[in-house]
Amino acid sequence: MVTIAAPSFSDFKLSPGVQSAIAEMGIVSPTPIQSQVIPAMLAGRDVIGQARTGSGKTLAFAAPVVDRVDPRQREVQALVLVPTRELALQVGEVLDRLARSRSLRMTLLYGGRSLEPEKRALFSAQIVVGTPGRTLDHLRQGTLSLAGLKMFILDEGDEMLDKGFGPDVERILSGAPAGRQIALLSATVPDWVTRTAARYQKDPVLARVDMEIAAPPEIEHIIYTTDLDSKFDALRTLLNQQGPDPIMVFGRTKHGVKKLARKLEELGYHVAPLQGNMSQNARERVMTDFRAGHVRVLVATNVAARGLDIAGVEQVINYEMPDSAELFTHRVGRTGRMGRSGEAVTFVTPDEAPKWRQIQRELGRTFTVKPWPRNADLGQSPEPRPIAAEPARHQPAPRRQPTMAPRQSDRASIPYRVPGAGSALPASWGLRAESPRHGRWANSRDDRRFGAGDDRRPDGRPAAPPQRD
Repeated sequence: MVTIAAPSFSDFKLSPGVQSAIAEMGIVSPTPIQSQVIPAMLAGRDVIGQARTGSGKTLAFAAPVVDRVDPRQREVQALVLVPTRELALQVGEVLDRLARSRSLRMTLLYGGRSLEPEKRALFSAQIVVGTPGRTLDHLRQGTLSLAGLKMFILDEGDEMLDKGFGPDVERILSGAPAGRQIALLSATVPDWVTRTAARYQKDPVLARVDMEIAAPPEIEHIIYTTDLDSKFDALRTLLNQQGPDPIMVFGRTKHGVKKLARKLEELGYHVAPLQGNMSQNARERVMTDFRAGHVRVLVATNVAARGLDIAGVEQVINYEMPDSAELFTHRVGRTGRMGRSGEAVTFVTPDEAPKWRQIQRELGRTFTVKPWPRNADLGQSPEPRPIAAEPARHQPAPRRQPTMAPRQSDRASIPYRVPGAGSALPASWGLRAESPRHGRWANSRDDRRFGAGDDRRPDGRPAAPPQRD
């Protein structure tokens, strides 16, 4: 294990531009994982870095990546693979701030949006952050070349090498030069990850920090046993007691998260769901609103458990039990980041008790468990939000007298108009006007507020097309 005590980033052989960019971020002293990983990567060594969540792993690889890329070579020299779109955006933000200090070009590759802007950006990109699936798409289409790759980074490496992402990662690696540098960083590095990485890495530096600690010590763990019928009221009690601070609530399934968020919203809570079936634009809007404080409660699946750094999250609630100790570690790591304090509450129902015992065995740690008080005071709930009335059912309009249709030869001279033509449609309608060739209204993909296939305006009148012969 490498142990380097560095009081400041100036002790590393980083370029002045990178050091200035780090200083502008307000970061003065390197964390333990940064003190170990940065000099090893600057020396060109392969690295396995393990440190708890919130320890600064992103900057640990981002600083040497930016420092080692040659600004004169207009080709992809560094590739960072991440498991989720949200983590790609977060890592990209850090890399972009550093890359600007050396006039480097960085781009992101992730699903949920058009390939075309990414193709154009890849012509001049030198650093790429991407998810495995979208990165493979570009490799197959020939829009991404790894011929000049120098550095290959696996962020959240344990997930990147498991059976879900492992085959894609191997296919991507097969297109990279043999002499590339490989760095793997994660909060958890089980033995199987080390064995798998050994197939690709050469004599890696093992940079491990707090490896005996499964969860950050700044986090206070509170475990409640409760029956299924009482769990929702218990959640409401916790939300009412917490005050204005942001809270993350974790569920297991996409459908369950949507249902829970909807129930809380109907009771007046400022809540938003985050789950994998949402469009990328919708997910980005949710994260922006949560970071800005417009959304107080984020109800999420495990898509938000890994790598996301959201300042000020004072409490994480495991409303539903995670499937593994690794997911438990990543979930609770959304609070208590970078030395700040935090609280993690976990509900355990009778059916989940065996899974909880297994998680404790995997963590090598026993938590104090107490029953949820039966007569707990719900506290002051927010005022319920008014729910918009259902649109009135459309009543058939009186039959009009038939009018003479224009002759076929005259139709070309009649200007075609659709309702709202020439101006933007009201956003609340969730509708768009299609081309004159089709001449009909269609529901927007992202807004099914009035029901799939229900072509009514909010006032109940049908948004039907003009009659055509």
